[in-house]
Amino acid sequence: MAESSIVLLLLIAIVIGMILWSIGIYNALQRARVAAEWSFSNIDVELRRRHDLVPNLVESVKGYAAHERATLEAVMQARAAATSAVKLNDRVAAEGALTRGLGRLMAVAEAYPQLKADGGFIKLQEALSDTENRIASRRSGFNGAAGGFNETLAVFPNNILAGMFGFTPIAFLRENDAVVRAAPQVKF
Repeated sequence: MAESSIVLLLLIAIVIGMILWSIGIYNALQRARVAAEWSFSNIDVELRRRHDLVPNLVESVKGYAAHERATLEAVMQARAAATSAVKLNDRVAAEGALTRGLGRLMAVAEAYPQLKADGGFIKLQEALSDTENRIASRRSGFNGAAGGFNETLAVFPNNILAGMFGFTPIAFLRENDAVVRAAPQVKF
């Protein structure tokens, strides 16, 4: 009987140990997820500022480049998707699409010298550039936090428990447009 008590106590100790171990992994995943979300919230202020600038930019371009309707509509649709996205990964994807759309909008603006000389457009372009620089400076912090979370999520045995608890990787904020990522060609 003493032997069965020892076995029972040993089993109870193993179960308690596994529960505590699972709680530790779950808490580590939660902390890493919260850190990534907090880091994204630092970017969020600038993203909202960018969202507010987009309609004014589109209206400025529309006056000079009315036949660029598809580009203008694509930018406004991307803005709508970015402002309505709720989940972190959806927001990251939507903001990437908006960034690419704004790049195309600025490329369209380059084709119109009168627009490039317009004082209101210049101020909007400067405000957007300033906002994009702020976003870029905060992007590395977010990507670091997302990378930390993804690493915590991917390593064994965390990956087993992460799947059981429904944790999924967080997308990085990165530029997917090959034209934007390419190094500029300088020729003399």
